[in-house]
Amino acid sequence: MGKEHKIKKRIRTVRNINQITKAMEMTAASKLRRSQEAALLARTYAANAREALARLRLLTTEKGHPLFTERAGKSRLMIVFSSDRGLAGSYNSNIFKMLLNQLIPGLKVIVVGQKGAQFVTKLRDQVEVVGVYTNWPVNVKLTDIRPIATTAVELFTTGQVDHVSVLYTDFESTIRQVVRHRELLPIDPVTILPPQEISQNLQYDTLFEPDATTVLEYIVPRLVEVQIYQASLEAIASEQAMRMMAMRNASDNAKELVEGLTLSFNSARQAVITQQLAEISAGAEVVS
Repeated sequence: MGKEHKIKKRIRTVRNINQITKAMEMTAASKLRRSQEAALLARTYAANAREALARLRLLTTEKGHPLFTERAGKSRLMIVFSSDRGLAGSYNSNIFKMLLNQLIPGLKVIVVGQKGAQFVTKLRDQVEVVGVYTNWPVNVKLTDIRPIATTAVELFTTGQVDHVSVLYTDFESTIRQVVRHRELLPIDPVTILPPQEISQNLQYDTLFEPDATTVLEYIVPRLVEVQIYQASLEAIASEQAMRMMAMRNASDNAKELVEGLTLSFNSARQAVITQQLAEISAGAEVVS
């Protein structure tokens, strides 16, 4: 009965694990529905905000505005979105792989997520961490994004960095998520607007009240904030989708393992019964 007992104990353990992974899958699915809706609802607004930034760059004569300044330097601030928890498949490893591919001397990073914070500590000789945000909310709001956007704008306008970008996972569908590295500052209309719109140079009669400088000082940082907000929404939806799929795969594997162990248990039990019958038959022959 020793082998049977061990198999039975292992079956019980795997079933317990299956219950946990199934519960985590259902939790992730519930969070995914909410985060997916939030990402999709804000996507059009974020795209329009990005185009608005590009058009403001072309419409105004304020080429010297701090957030429109193009510099020859290569120093960069990267805003990295990771997760606070694991068990999300390759979600974090994909982000870290892209981060390693984008490493440059003097790279500054703002990290969102405990996993990302742990990873960049291993790169402390190569990157400078200027901000870490953990326990990131699933229902993220613009007020959560504002400190990140404020730091990014300040570092860029003061000339401490020449570029600001965001590294996140773009939610395309439940089964497909793609890591993106997107430039935020300086604002480059060529990468945002259609070529024909660039060639026309948007020479329209545009009136700014009270004046272009005042409008830009208020609206441009807000529109940059929206871009970071959308990246966070996409990252959260992607994380929940990948966690749901990872837990679903784990549950399926647990079921297959239980089925295999059950067969092994039945075989072991049958072998014991067969042996006992053989011993009884042998005993009967001896007696007769």
